[in-house]
Amino acid sequence: MEMHVKQLSIACLCGLALSCAALPVHAVDGVSFEAGTGSHVQFARGSLMWNFQKALHESENLAIKGYWNLDLAHWRGTRYNNQPGQHQNLNEIGITPMFRFQKPGSKFYGEAGIGAHLLSELYNNSDNRLSTAFEFGSKLGIGYIFSPRASVGLSIQHYSNGGIKHPNSGVDFVSMKVSYFFP
Repeated sequence: MEMHVKQLSIACLCGLALSCAALPVHAVDGVSFEAGTGSHVQFARGSLMWNFQKALHESENLAIKGYWNLDLAHWRGTRYNNQPGQHQNLNEIGITPMFRFQKPGSKFYGEAGIGAHLLSELYNNSDNRLSTAFEFGSKLGIGYIFSPRASVGLSIQHYSNGGIKHPNSGVDFVSMKVSYFFP
């Protein structure tokens, strides 16, 4: 069963890569790179971003806008099966609607989102186990906009299958993200 999940995950990752390669460049509104760390695990993630067509809310005190975040990440655990020095490498693909909260005129923002993610294999690292390849990922972050095209952010993230199957101890990350939006 585990080999079937791994093959299915790899097929999905390849399909996503091919479908993204077929998109016209102007269809993507931005890209980002993110790196993060958790308990004996690190990740690197690349993302494509598409802005929502219009703001969800705009007033003189608050603007709520958003974007779709399609990401591909690589996780590296350093305590596979809770054994020091044993490594687990897995890939993750996900899609998340992100909501950005910002006071008009401010360069600071907050953002939040919950999305769906597929892991290339079951996660088992440092007493944290996920018994499904399908996971929900929640993200809460803050950031600073350097220009209309560039921003940096800091976030906390949590992955869990929402109680679909046990064990489900979840995985937590802290990460730094650099984003670039196309003109």
